[in-house]
Amino acid sequence: MQAADTDISALVEIEKICPHRFEFFMDLHVDQPVSARTALAYMKSGGRVSHAFSVYSCQLRQPNQVKELFEIVKNGLHEVSSYLDLSFDDDSVAGEKIPFLVYLASLLKDNKPIPCEPPAGCFNFRNLVAKFMNSYHHIPLTPDNVVVFSSLDVAIENSLRLFTPALAIVDEHLTRHLPKQWLTSSAIEGGADCSHAEDPVTVIEAPCQPDLLIELVRKLKPQVVVAGLAHFEVITNAAFVNLLSATEDVGSRLFLDISEHRELSSLPSSNGVLKHLSGNTLPPHATLLCGLVKNQVYSGMEVAFAISEAAVCKVLSQTIELLEGHTSVISQHYYGCLFHELLAFQIGDHHPQQERQPAEVKPQMMIGLSNSAMSTLKEAEFFVPYSKDSSIIHMDLDHSFLTVPSAVNASIFESFVRQNITDSETDLRSSIEKLVGDNYGFPGDDCPDIAEFSYRKEIMYGSSRLALFNKLVLCCMQEKGTFLFPLGTNGHYVRAAKFMKAKTLTIPTNVDSGFKIDPMALDAALEDAYENKNVTRAWVYISGPTINPSGFLYSDGEIKDLLCVCAQRAARVVIDTSFSGLEFQTNGWSRWNLSNLCYDIYLSPPLSYFILGELSLELTTSGLEFGFLISSKPSYVELSFRNLSQPHTTLKYTFRKLLGLKNEWDGPFPNFIMEQKEKLKSRANKLTKTLESCGWDVAGGHGGISMLAKPTAYIGRTFKMEGFEGELDGCNIREAILRSTGLCISSSKWTGIPDYCRFSFALESSEFDWAMDCIVRFRELVLGEERGLL
Repeated sequence: MQAADTDISALVEIEKICPHRFEFFMDLHVDQPVSARTALAYMKSGGRVSHAFSVYSCQLRQPNQVKELFEIVKNGLHEVSSYLDLSFDDDSVAGEKIPFLVYLASLLKDNKPIPCEPPAGCFNFRNLVAKFMNSYHHIPLTPDNVVVFSSLDVAIENSLRLFTPALAIVDEHLTRHLPKQWLTSSAIEGGADCSHAEDPVTVIEAPCQPDLLIELVRKLKPQVVVAGLAHFEVITNAAFVNLLSATEDVGSRLFLDISEHRELSSLPSSNGVLKHLSGNTLPPHATLLCGLVKNQVYSGMEVAFAISEAAVCKVLSQTIELLEGHTSVISQHYYGCLFHELLAFQIGDHHPQQERQPAEVKPQMMIGLSNSAMSTLKEAEFFVPYSKDSSIIHMDLDHSFLTVPSAVNASIFESFVRQNITDSETDLRSSIEKLVGDNYGFPGDDCPDIAEFSYRKEIMYGSSRLALFNKLVLCCMQEKGTFLFPLGTNGHYVRAAKFMKAKTLTIPTNVDSGFKIDPMALDAALEDAYENKNVTRAWVYISGPTINPSGFLYSDGEIKDLLCVCAQRAARVVIDTSFSGLEFQTNGWSRWNLSNLCYDIYLSPPLSYFILGELSLELTTSGLEFGFLISSKPSYVELSFRNLSQPHTTLKYTFRKLLGLKNEWDGPFPNFIMEQKEKLKSRANKLTKTLESCGWDVAGGHGGISMLAKPTAYIGRTFKMEGFEGELDGCNIREAILRSTGLCISSSKWTGIPDYCRFSFALESSEFDWAMDCIVRFRELVLGEERGLL
């Protein structure tokens, strides 16, 4: 009841000046309200009125983490404080997102570059997967038994490319993104012999029912089987054991997808496959695959991992490095946070680990690596991981580890904080067209309609430039073409093409011209290819304006001359701009202006081109990769791009925002990019002086993040230390420097140029200084008292 002496006249006045009406009741048991004006009149006449009130109870979700998040945002990411939205309709969504936001904010707050992680996956993420399997399912694993892929589809395709089976049986639900030619090969039907084909893999679909699958395996004896199990079949281990036995009997490698049965829950349901492995070692012919895509916060964010013996994981990791590059670090961090939270639920198990039965290895021959994979993996140089005993300075990577501007980290964090991002906020088409238009004068969709050339160019996105490039290699192979690489091309590109059995040729270059392609040399190489090498279609790779790895620049006139040769010889051309945008010595250099490309080249004969790009270097995002491909002829690439790992929506939002900031010419972000160029110029000059003083002949460039140098004073010298002994040359000097100083460079095996090594200099300041000390220290170890004569 309302107290009789309460003055409610102020409420009556409020009702007079605004439409709001207060609610009073003429009794405790009346549910029809009256206004304050009516209630006042009723009270003055001796009546008693009542009013209702509600009691609300609220509790802050995860108060400690929320407090920590606000502190980090306040002190390091204040630009995005207005976007921080922690309202959730579901507690489980908040439970996933808030811990991740805290982790991400702590990772980004100091504007440090994203740490260097191995292609096999972030060590912390692989360690969390191993701990989860051990803690929840009692399967003893180490990070060496886990390798990470960007998606399940990528894991399946790359595994098949690694072994290149003449026949593979794949679960019908797992074939949706495999290359079409694998699924339509006539080899199994008794057609033409494909043993010498560029891509001899034949895939047939298998039913999901295990007994039918096993029947196919025993009859057809495939080299590889990729299978899944239905939910009712993983309640016990019977189907899994039978599948292991059948594949082992015929010598098949088994890849088993457990994605549908891998619950990220503190109370996972019974799983016969994992229960079996808690008491039995995984046989060497078997690998488990698991795709993580089920989360409640970021739809479509995917990471996959494989579990196998360490030797298989090692070659799978090397395959990823050649064909994909790296799996998104932030995606790994997200799912890593989920694993970390689940591990926090577990009480430590102090009981001894159950003794597992060793896998019985039968003397049945299993398929090994394909010949092309084996030779390529043997010749290629791969990422050298850190060890517990010593750290490594990486001057062999195509990544920048310079300081990241606050605008980049703020944009990254904003993309994960924001809710309800619209499609228009993640559409990069116009932004990328403006980028290539501003940087290279490349024609956009407004190029005049000229007969059959009036089309809208296709723009595709990939998680990395390497993944996109390798799809172009498949396009080349699909039309039985040959890729022509200039001498001194990025080593991963050349090795990846050979890994996939693509036909390749080399265009000669020399140090005097900065390893640029001479138009006459290109013309001669194309003529020889068509006439003497039986090439039906040539694909020419050009890195520019900045050449990777030499760092020299193609001028506007030079690139137009090369494109004219390609057009006249009906060659398709791939212009790789991935390492451009950081030109730091531009005196006398003419910027590209290809605005009249449609006039000069399209008419007669037409030019078929592809513009390959990577945004991370130019936008200084340090390890956060985003590749794009502009195609003049979409029909050429449609089929080969079926299984392409796409950047997540959050990355599209991030890079669209950064491209917008870059266009603000008087803003802080463009100024920071200019500062980066000046820093790279200073680094290049210091590296050049250090190398020259230590007996190297430097082929110094004018842009990018790397340069080439020849160890002239070291070639032929005998060098001996623990783990290395031999006569130094352009190939083994990488190992000698690494073992003696901890500095890792790319040798001439990677560059493809006899005796010339690659040095990447976009390192963090202290590591760059340390690298200079390593170069000097190696000089002292090898040349000793002669150092003063250099």
